[in-house]
Amino acid sequence: MERKAQEPPSPPAMENGTRSCEERPPADPVATVTEGAAKIVFPSANEVFYNPVQEFNRDLTCAVITEFARIHLGAKGIQMTAVKVPGEKDSEKIAVDLSDQEEETAEKNENLAPGDRPRTAAVGEICEEGLRVLEGLAASGLRSIRFALEVPGLQSVVANDASARAVELMHRNVELNGVAHLVQPNQADARMLMYQHQKAPERFDVIDLDPYGSPAPFLDAAVQAVSDGGLLCVTCTDMAVLAGNSGETCYSKYGAMALKSRACHEMALRIVLHSLDLHANCYQRYIVPLLSISADFYVRVFVRVFTGQAKVKSSASKQALVFQCVGCGAFYLQRLGKASGDPGGRIKFSAACGPPVTPECEHCGQRHQLGGPMWAEPIHDLDFVGRVLDAVTANPGRFHTSTRIQGVLSVVTEELPDVPLYYTLDQLSSTIHCNTPRLLQLRSALLHAGFRVSLSHACKNAVKTDAPPEALWDIMRCWEKECPVKRERLSESSPAFRILAVEPRLKANFNIREDANPSSRQRGLKRFQANPEANWGPRPRARPGGKAASEDLAGRRRLLQNKRKEPAEDPAQRAARLKTFPCKRFKEGTCQLGDQCCYSHSPAAPVASGDIPIEDCLETTTKISPGSKAADGGIPGPGVD
Repeated sequence: MERKAQEPPSPPAMENGTRSCEERPPADPVATVTEGAAKIVFPSANEVFYNPVQEFNRDLTCAVITEFARIHLGAKGIQMTAVKVPGEKDSEKIAVDLSDQEEETAEKNENLAPGDRPRTAAVGEICEEGLRVLEGLAASGLRSIRFALEVPGLQSVVANDASARAVELMHRNVELNGVAHLVQPNQADARMLMYQHQKAPERFDVIDLDPYGSPAPFLDAAVQAVSDGGLLCVTCTDMAVLAGNSGETCYSKYGAMALKSRACHEMALRIVLHSLDLHANCYQRYIVPLLSISADFYVRVFVRVFTGQAKVKSSASKQALVFQCVGCGAFYLQRLGKASGDPGGRIKFSAACGPPVTPECEHCGQRHQLGGPMWAEPIHDLDFVGRVLDAVTANPGRFHTSTRIQGVLSVVTEELPDVPLYYTLDQLSSTIHCNTPRLLQLRSALLHAGFRVSLSHACKNAVKTDAPPEALWDIMRCWEKECPVKRERLSESSPAFRILAVEPRLKANFNIREDANPSSRQRGLKRFQANPEANWGPRPRARPGGKAASEDLAGRRRLLQNKRKEPAEDPAQRAARLKTFPCKRFKEGTCQLGDQCCYSHSPAAPVASGDIPIEDCLETTTKISPGSKAADGGIPGPGVD
């Protein structure tokens, strides 16, 4: 239920081991933030991390955990009722039933004896059989407090952080929001805390990891501390590594090589899923992805973790290597394992055969790069995503970012689940140096040719299709005939020349089809949000002791911009420096610029030591000593090197 912000109470001892504010030293200047149903304070100094950009992340997590609670508690016959929506009046409530019973069933339940009525779980109340939640890196505790105030069916929420200052701030925020009966601040190393909960009765039903940077150090402990069928929520903000800038670093953290490609954001999601499944397989466990999102500067995955030795055997066939051409960008997937069924109904596992490519690309003749392994199965559970989308659409006032959640999840439901990675419009057109077709034209051509095509939530102009690369290039060849490229400007060794030198076997039809325009695009949903303000992105890491934010932060950023590059030379200084060099064409008598020439026309112009341009050095006449025989073709005289 919604609670008004209140001042921290002042008894000598609080529940869950919290201390009263009177026992703490005087607090530093603090800022107050209201997000969702929670109101928190955090120091103005950068001692505890907080990033308002992640509000979409936190809203989506609350929506996902709410739907997961429906599934988890529904199996136990528990109903969630009285879900209070932030921003509504106290008298307005929304009843949420976990089962598919009709109103008639609800009327029958009212006539039952109190002991026979179905058990319920409400927001802000302890549910004895509810979810046990762990937030491993809680910082200010905002996310955990929002869970307690917005997600029903919780037994407890452990808000953990290794920083003593952060835990002290969590105590204050928990008291401020009146959720001390649900949220338990804890100071410990997140890995050690999860390793201490490996036994089945002590595991958490939901573990949320949102570290600063890579979650790689926490994954091994997380897959052991989550219950069977539990939910694991992981955020990765090290996108430079996952997007292919440092393939060797990506391998050391996630066990896979990332490639630089237009589909790098989806590949980042699949690499994280591969890493999670690889860690889980070590303990006879496996993952089932529910939702995988690439947004802003991070990726976020929601997976369920199950235990089963038989299912673990099929994990190898769910991973794949990626062969990507460095010239045209065509990619092919090679599964690591192969699962095949025999007449007896048993599944036989074996090594896959490959590779699927020749040493040189059949389209442009360039080499292939090898990336992965990565997760090659669907990255979303469309049924679960549909439930989350329906809940958010029916209750748009619950979250501040509801419109963006609806747009992103709508695109997710339209994605082809069995087609990994994608191409982009600008990639296809820039490869052959032609004009870019409209998105609907290319989608229509693929649909006319009998292929499936969809968008991707990870990229605005993505083309996710089951068409092979040769069909895509045939369509682009047909498009080039309508918008011809000047062939004389193309190098014979370029990918564009080699691709266009082949006549298309497929006759493309670019007439617009009605089904080429996806529903989310027709409805004008907020699918790809533009940055709402300047410097929208990551925030500085929290520092012990903190450091107050500079008021002129924008000026400091301008000052440090390109600090590693050499400053540009002043034009007047450059002109004076060039005047110290003799003009080569003036010596030859061919310079027509006169006084406007940037070089010196003086016959005895001084030359600055060490500053002679390379082209002038090549023309410098070698001085010969008087005793030299060089003029006669003989050996140089003494003193001449």
